[in-house]
Amino acid sequence: MVPFASCLVGATLLAVAAPVIATRDPTEQSLKARLSPPAFLPRGNPDYLLGTDHLGRDVLSRVVFGSRVSLGVGLGGVLIGTVLGSLIGLVSGYWGRGVDETLMTAADIQLAFPNVLLAIAVIAVVGPSIPSLVVVVGLTGWVTYARIIRGAVLKLRNEGFVDAVRAMGGTQSRIVFRHILPNCLAAVIVVGTLELARIIILESTLSFLGLGIQPPTPSWGGMIGEGRGYLDTAWWIAVWPGLALLLTTMSISQLGDWVRDVLDPTFRVE
Repeated sequence: MVPFASCLVGATLLAVAAPVIATRDPTEQSLKARLSPPAFLPRGNPDYLLGTDHLGRDVLSRVVFGSRVSLGVGLGGVLIGTVLGSLIGLVSGYWGRGVDETLMTAADIQLAFPNVLLAIAVIAVVGPSIPSLVVVVGLTGWVTYARIIRGAVLKLRNEGFVDAVRAMGGTQSRIVFRHILPNCLAAVIVVGTLELARIIILESTLSFLGLGIQPPTPSWGGMIGEGRGYLDTAWWIAVWPGLALLLTTMSISQLGDWVRDVLDPTFRVE
């Protein structure tokens, strides 16, 4: 757990302190220095620690600033998915009947479409931009929250403490938001940490396809897409952002497993 926690802390620090850590402007071009190998290779340029891309841009600076994009879009998407999915799950599970059937049918319809294809279709209509990307990736994840919260609410709504609040004259909204929702937060936190990794990968996939973050703004997926044609001659263009993406998502997944074990002891393996 410690190595992965260190990677996640490192990625967070890169995102927060990007202007301080980055050695150059990530969009600054220098054709004289294009495709310079990393500084530690025999023909490496000491001015570019991780080398340069096909336009002479500093790969290190682009990876650092790319962490801002990936984590920012990921956190924004998780927030949207959490709020929307939790509200739908609460309404569906507590009121049930026709409302439950309608909302769960809508969830089934969305599940019928692969997330990547759904995101591509929406972005093709509204156009690629950071705000639209955050909304789109957030909307792809609400179903997971809704189904988990709905299952928890179906169990909690008949518990004794809910009946007691109802007998004391508690309103429906008070029962749902003051007594049922707090008992579902553990599940929401666990799902949120796991969904963060999925959303970061989805954003990178869309950027790789040219439908996510648009140039010259650096993003890990976009850098991998730009470097795929240079793997034989300049592997560092795609390898460094790919490694950053791999370590970050693996660290987040490990964090999610740890949070699950802490919040729900029944998952612990002795």
